[in-house]
Formats: sequence, structure tokens, C-alpha cells
Amino acid sequence: MPQTPTPDAQGMDAFARARRTRVVVVGGGFAGLVAALEWAKIGAHVTVLEASDRFGGMVETAVLDELPVDAVADAFPLRSAAFGALIDDLRLRDLVEPAAAHPVWIAELPGGGAAPMSTATVLGIPANPWASDVRRIIGWGGAWRAYLDRLRPPLTIGHERSLGRLVRSRMGDRIVDRLVAPVTRGLFAVSADEIDVEVAAPGLSTALTRTGSLAGAAFDLLPAEDVDAEAPAAPTRATVRGGLGVVVAALVQRLRDLGADLRTAVPVESLERDPERDHEWCVTVAEPTEPDGPPEPAEPAGVAGSDPALDGQPIAADIVVVATPAREAARLLESAGCAVTTPDETLLDVVTLVATAPALDAAPRGRAVYPASTDSLSFGVADASVDWPWLAAAAGTRHVLRVSLPADSDRSDDERAMDATRAAESLLGVPLGTSVQALRRRVAAAPPASLLGHDERVRGIRDAVARHAGLAVVGAWVAGSGLAQVTADAVAEVDRMRSAVLWGTDGPPDDGPLDPTTRAT
Repeated sequence: MPQTPTPDAQGMDAFARARRTRVVVVGGGFAGLVAALEWAKIGAHVTVLEASDRFGGMVETAVLDELPVDAVADAFPLRSAAFGALIDDLRLRDLVEPAAAHPVWIAELPGGGAAPMSTATVLGIPANPWASDVRRIIGWGGAWRAYLDRLRPPLTIGHERSLGRLVRSRMGDRIVDRLVAPVTRGLFAVSADEIDVEVAAPGLSTALTRTGSLAGAAFDLLPAEDVDAEAPAAPTRATVRGGLGVVVAALVQRLRDLGADLRTAVPVESLERDPERDHEWCVTVAEPTEPDGPPEPAEPAGVAGSDPALDGQPIAADIVVVATPAREAARLLESAGCAVTTPDETLLDVVTLVATAPALDAAPRGRAVYPASTDSLSFGVADASVDWPWLAAAAGTRHVLRVSLPADSDRSDDERAMDATRAAESLLGVPLGTSVQALRRRVAAAPPASLLGHDERVRGIRDAVARHAGLAVVGAWVAGSGLAQVTADAVAEVDRMRSAVLWGTDGPPDDGPLDPTTRAT
């Protein structure tokens, strides 16, 4: 009679299976590095292939005017369990710095005005439309219209999923156009009508049914310190002193310490099943090419990659994790026999400016300014040197501004810098002078997880990928934008595959590579 393996024997078998697993992560952006780390921590053989000349993707700390500046992403939510666990794993907790307490402003209001947003809002929905800081933006007419929300019958839960349409129907156009829409455009480059209220503000619809008004629902969801104007607002966002490139450098170093093989300048051409061993993948790479143009600004230590030296030879893998942007991911998945539909991309030019502007020293318009006008030159401007005390200390009399513009390939970097300067001056209400240093990055903005239909679309993608054993996809285009979303999704996706590798019953003999045909459900 066969004996049931003891827990120790099962553990040893799981360890052996992990050590035999060959993982190739295609894409060395943030999601790819997190996925690689999750595999490397259990002893798998991990190779990371990045097409560009650096790791990190949209997490990049560059040097501009001798300052370390985050070129795109620069913050993470303090309440994110997944990102917090990563910070602790990388032993970076001592470098975490909460954002300074400064408000968001709305500018380019009718008549050219600007005003700070009330902290007592949920997605821009005010808990009290009569509050002076709300009326300053929406006016008396907007406040009276918003008051009608309390006289309307509450909606059945889930009756209206669109944030913009829900707020407009209950509180009127001014609340949407001057409070809600500027925030969704500034944060996600999408309209308020495209945001799923159930995902963006969990519990709001339930609170609406319970309290009978949208303002009452917002009040219910607010932390006590945001309702009490005299209480200091608790920080919800944080960064890492030195820039988020420090996290990328720590990820790269940790992976190398665990024996992972990290390579840059290695584009992947295709993913195919090995014709001789059906459970194996063949990852075909292109010949490495020299980067065009002048070298990029210096990166934090450990971010730059190693010499590829793969000579275009295919790489055999048991597990392939596709961690590239959407279009490239779709191309690679198609080569693997998996056709998926990608979301529409919003291309942005994110321009970082370093300027000496004494008029900004007192943070006259807070940490960020979003335009109410849909005809604005930009989606918004953030003053990173107001947001982060470490950067303010390093910058001295300078200010580090990040401006998000609709992408324009016909404009040179110098022209785009001038565009960004004009947009920043319009939103901030002060001149920046002529001594301005600029850095431009083209970004394919990933949709937020709160985009209407996002969950259904991602479920379809993941179901299609799951039909191909040993294949996975991670990244912002499936996780939703934001480092917290990307990190949590990458960890969860690897954990699903890892469970099958460690505890599956259809493993190979001890002297062979893993057959990853068992997938966790």
C-alpha cells in the first residue's frame, strides 16, 4: 500500500521542483522585477530580459541640473500592503518619507480663478457642498444644485456605475466639471464618465443607499481627520528618499544576490513551444543593438544592466512571464498562440522642469494643480519639491515640476520643454524665468483599475493566457496604473503559478526539467 508522503518529504520535493524551474521574465520594468524576485526567492533559475538599456520602466530616477528627479512615477500609497512588504523585504523602510501636507489646487476655473480643493471630498465629491472651500470652486449656484442631491431618492446599489454620470445626475455639472473631472484627468488622463465608481470608491454606492445622498455617502467614507478641518490630515502617500530609482536599484541588487541573470538591450522576438519538448518554451531573442543617440543621464547604482552576450541564441524556459507594455505583450502572446485585445493607450509627454522660482517657495498653489478647463495645455502640474521634504532640501532655491502633456511627436524636446513651461506658468500663476532645465519622457499611460470594464477585460486576457501552461502576463496594462496595483498583481500572479510548481502532482522525474502543465485555479 503506497504511503502518504510526510510533510518533510513534501517540502523537500517542493524545494527540488523549485530549483529545477527555469523562469524567463520578458521585460525588466517594475512589474517584471517584482515577478522575478518572487520566483528567485524560492530558488528558481530566473532570467530577466529587458529590451532597453536600463531596468525599472516608468520608475526612473534621472539626474537633472545635478538633482535626482523621478521622471514619471514618484509615489506609492502608504496603506498598500503589497508595496509595503516589498519595501520591508528590500530593507528600505528607513528611507520611506511621507508626503508633506499640502493641498491639491484646481486652476483655470471660469474667469481664470484658482482655488485649493477641500480635503473633505471623495474622488472630488464634497461631503458638504456649502463649505466655503467648496463654494469657492463651484459658486453659490453649484452649491444650490448640489443640495438637490439630498432631495432626490437614493439609487439602488449598482444602478449607475459611471462616476461622472452618477455625480452629474445627483449633484450637477459644476461638481463634475470643476471637482471630479479635473482629478480623474490629472491622475489618470481619462474622463470621469469612464471611471467605475464601485472600484474607485468601494462602499460609496452602499453608503448612498444608506444615507440617502451622495454628499452623505462621501461624509461616511471620509477619515475623521479629513472631516475635521482643524485636525491635521494623515499622509496617504509616500516616496523613498533619493527617488524611487532606489527601489529599482535594490530590486536589481537583490535579484543578483539570489543568482538571477539580468540582461538589458535584449529584445525578445517570439515565444514558442519547443517542438521536441512540449512543456518547454523557446524564447527567441534578437541580436543586441547599440543604443541610438547620446547616453541617458546617470542612473542610481545597480539600475543599469549587464552585457547581454546572448548571441541571439534561444533560451529554454519552463515558465515565461510577459512583463512588457501592452502592445509588445500582445505581439509576444500572439507568437505564443495566445491572441488578446489590449486597451487603448493614452500617450503622454511627461516633462520634468527644474526652475528657480522664488514665487513658488511658499507653495502658493499646493503640491499639484489640475485644470478645470478641458482646453488646457496640460493634464496638470505637480511640484515635487513641495511634495517631498528630502527633495526640497536637495533643491535649495530650485523647484522640481512635473508636467503631463498630451503626446506630440512633431515637437522636439526643446519645444516640448517650452510647452511644459507655459502650461506650468498658467496653472501655477507665476513666471518660471528663463533658466529652466528640462527632461522629457514619452509614456503610454496604463488605464486605472477603476476604468469601466477593466475587470472583465483583464479576466478575458488572463483566461486566454491560462490556456497556455507555463505562461503568465503582468504589468500596469493588466493590473491598472500605480505601483501598488502593479506590485500586488505581480505577486498574486506569480503566487498562482508558483503553487502549481511547488505542489503540483504532474511534476517531472528528478533528473528532468519541470513540466508546468498543472496550473492553480
